[in-house]
Amino acid sequence: MKQNKHHVGLTDTQVLESRKVYGNNELTPPKKESQWKLLLEKIKDPLIIILLAAMCLSFVVSIYQFVSQGESVSVFLEPLGILVAVSLAIGVGFAFEQSANKKFDILNKEEEAQPVKVIRNGEFGSVSRKDIVVGDVVLLDVGDEIPADGILLESVSLHVNESVLTGEPIIRKSTNSSEFVEDATYPSDRVMRGTTVADGHGIMKVTMVGDRTEYGKVYQGSHIANDIKTPLNKQLEKLSKLITIVSYVVAALIIVGRLVMYFTGNHGADEALEIGKYLLDTLMIAITIIVVAVPEGLPMSVSLSLALSMRRMLTTNNLVRKMHACETMGAATVICTDKTGTLTQNQMRVTKTSFFALGENQDKKGGDIWSLIVQSIAVNSTANLDFSDKKIRALGNPTESALLLWLHDNKIDYRSERENNDIVDQSAFSTEKKYMATLIKTNIEGKNLLLVKGAPEIVLGMCSEYQDTHECRQLTPEVKDGVNDTLAQYQNMAMRTLGFAYKYVEIGMRCFDESGRISIGGLVFLGVVGISDPVRPEVPDAIRNSLDAGIKIKIVTGDTPRTAKEIGRQIGLWTDADTDEENHITGTDFAALSNDKALEVVDKIKIMSRARPMDKSRLVSLLQQRNEVVAVTGDGTNDAPALKAAQVGLSMGDGTSVAKQASAITILDNSFRSINRAVLWGRSLYRNIQRFLLFQLTINVAACLVVMIGSFMGTQSPLTVTQMLWVNLIMDTFAAMALASLPPEEHVMKDKPRDTNANIITRGMAISIISVGCIFVIALMAFLKILNINDVHSLTDILKGNFVFFNNQGIEEHLSPYELSLFFTSFVMFQFWNMFNAKAFKSGGSAFRELYKCTSFLSIMMVILVGQILIVNFGGQMFNVVTISLTDWLIIIGVTSLALIIGEVIRFNRFIFKFLKRKK
Repeated sequence: MKQNKHHVGLTDTQVLESRKVYGNNELTPPKKESQWKLLLEKIKDPLIIILLAAMCLSFVVSIYQFVSQGESVSVFLEPLGILVAVSLAIGVGFAFEQSANKKFDILNKEEEAQPVKVIRNGEFGSVSRKDIVVGDVVLLDVGDEIPADGILLESVSLHVNESVLTGEPIIRKSTNSSEFVEDATYPSDRVMRGTTVADGHGIMKVTMVGDRTEYGKVYQGSHIANDIKTPLNKQLEKLSKLITIVSYVVAALIIVGRLVMYFTGNHGADEALEIGKYLLDTLMIAITIIVVAVPEGLPMSVSLSLALSMRRMLTTNNLVRKMHACETMGAATVICTDKTGTLTQNQMRVTKTSFFALGENQDKKGGDIWSLIVQSIAVNSTANLDFSDKKIRALGNPTESALLLWLHDNKIDYRSERENNDIVDQSAFSTEKKYMATLIKTNIEGKNLLLVKGAPEIVLGMCSEYQDTHECRQLTPEVKDGVNDTLAQYQNMAMRTLGFAYKYVEIGMRCFDESGRISIGGLVFLGVVGISDPVRPEVPDAIRNSLDAGIKIKIVTGDTPRTAKEIGRQIGLWTDADTDEENHITGTDFAALSNDKALEVVDKIKIMSRARPMDKSRLVSLLQQRNEVVAVTGDGTNDAPALKAAQVGLSMGDGTSVAKQASAITILDNSFRSINRAVLWGRSLYRNIQRFLLFQLTINVAACLVVMIGSFMGTQSPLTVTQMLWVNLIMDTFAAMALASLPPEEHVMKDKPRDTNANIITRGMAISIISVGCIFVIALMAFLKILNINDVHSLTDILKGNFVFFNNQGIEEHLSPYELSLFFTSFVMFQFWNMFNAKAFKSGGSAFRELYKCTSFLSIMMVILVGQILIVNFGGQMFNVVTISLTDWLIIIGVTSLALIIGEVIRFNRFIFKFLKRKK
């Protein structure tokens, strides 16, 4: 651009004064929290807190056993084991989040600031973006990123891509008030930081810099803390309170029961020492109950499940930065999505063509007429395509680039066409003329070819004929009406339209006047094309899947109402039954509503057009007030506040850095289908956590009942501290890994979103946990009685009936090491088979259903089985076990497998019952 003498810019002194008053053009970065603080944040998990309390109580019991009862140092293994569980649960979550953030930083690495062309001291120059100040005069050319907010001083065919702020890809900017767009999101003579020049050029004067720019306000809005609790957090808080209440109630009942039993027995009231010892023993048993009731493996299970899901979701193009976002996506009830780049391809394409010469099918390629069309697009253009990347990039005017892409799709190399055609004269596109024209040489003797493209109504007005398949025909009013009907059809589908015409002229004939307007008439009309940002091919199916899953979809875009509704129609969201009064609103109208009124209408809104950044954020906040779990998708800076405010923010892989920083998940392939996969993973993850709870709490109920029964029978627990450590920590950790590794189940997408106010333990789960736990205890206590009364050397004797069950003797306090090994192994194997029952929970079938897909689950189950074999054979004194015979192993495995067999029978009966019910 030639320097304009009217624009001298700021002097060096004025630059310093402006910087002193308004500051630099830098955005204030968010305050980063220390790694230690982020690590300590993990301790706020409700189950971690209750686990820490249990650990302290366990240490108290261990100290009592070590000091008063002369137990070995091994009594400290239980609290030490809980400490290990807490450390692992915290450490795993922290480590995986840090790993994801490192990947995110690599993905989101910003390029160095580009120099900005300015006029200072009356001369051209360049400065870095951060050194721009209020008052600077900045030159804008195609491809430039606008460095600050400002007002236009000059503009020539200036088009700006405002998608990062408004969602609209291309906006015409002008200093001519007659060309202003009344309902534009930002005034037509204003340009904003972060947007880019798509076409034309101009000069701006900077009015706002840094945090005061619209971009800066949105950037700061993206750092507002989000205190909304995730659904899983709320449900785990309820569970921790329930566990606390139940454990304390049971502990209190034990204290009362043992005291009643003691004082109603044959004990002297004056035996103070004996009473004191009994009370202390009773208190220790009560504390033990509280410790045993806490599911030590649950935090580990949640952390492992979330961490494994983070890693696996990456394979489905979901880069998760916040672990709980994995599960929260499964609870989403509303997805607020932007339009450009998420629902659409963010690349203008030719989607409709109507060339008279090509007929209805528009596929008659070849011949002179087709050559005319190709030349009209390839030569009469200033745009280019960048083929250096896998995705072809448009350079220059997006509309012209769409035409070049159409040629490329039809196997035409536009570059060859340009090289083979010599331009004689050219009149560039301008908003005044609304067309572009190019005069080229031809092989026809004495003739040049004039090619014209532009606004269809303007081009059509210059024509007297139209090009049919073989000849030119008179452009009658009826033909014109047909063209206008086609244009109306395209425009109703929110397409931009272009008309094409040509004329062979004598060499030397002047075709343009001094203003660049065509000075001749009698052009031949070729036809029109419709250009739009097309919907991504996978989006309609993905939207339908989301709707089938009970998730409401809301489009929030800065684009026009007509375009937004047309996109909504194409993806299957906007139907004939929807109305502007109930289902559509503009950002301006929404901002004018009071909160009370807005709360009444937000549920019905399907589309919000002309939305500004804070409109989207407010919509999210209001939906959350209606107890919705909101996920927000976006790729622009304008989306950042809403991404931050939502329970889950999903940015796009090629989105702005601000959007990515505000989000919890980045969709690497920009596909809405990947968002569906995130929901699938989230729902499956929640189900896997429920499965682990079903498994873990059954063990806890059984363990609590064993301790409680033992407390009234006066016997020592048949399970040692180290054995319980294997069951409650190591085995549960493997169980957590096994159940967390189960692949997602597609049928969960047919369910409705769960009630986040409900307990994570359902009524059916509670019945199963209590009933199965009691059955295990009855079986184990019966086995314990048999082992106590009989001198068991082999289980074959019991199977032959060579044992006594009923006698008048009490249960002995001590079992032989072999009997302890039998009891310990039986306890573990009951839990082993019950893990298959947990796998089948809500799967709709057998525990063996699609077991071949669960390779990780089977591998971990094998590790548990081998681990138990190794402990029994080599654990020795540490685990208070001895080697048991192969025969006894086979008997234990066979008898305990009844837990799975009975479960399979129950599931089969349920299936038959449901089948017969459907038949009726």
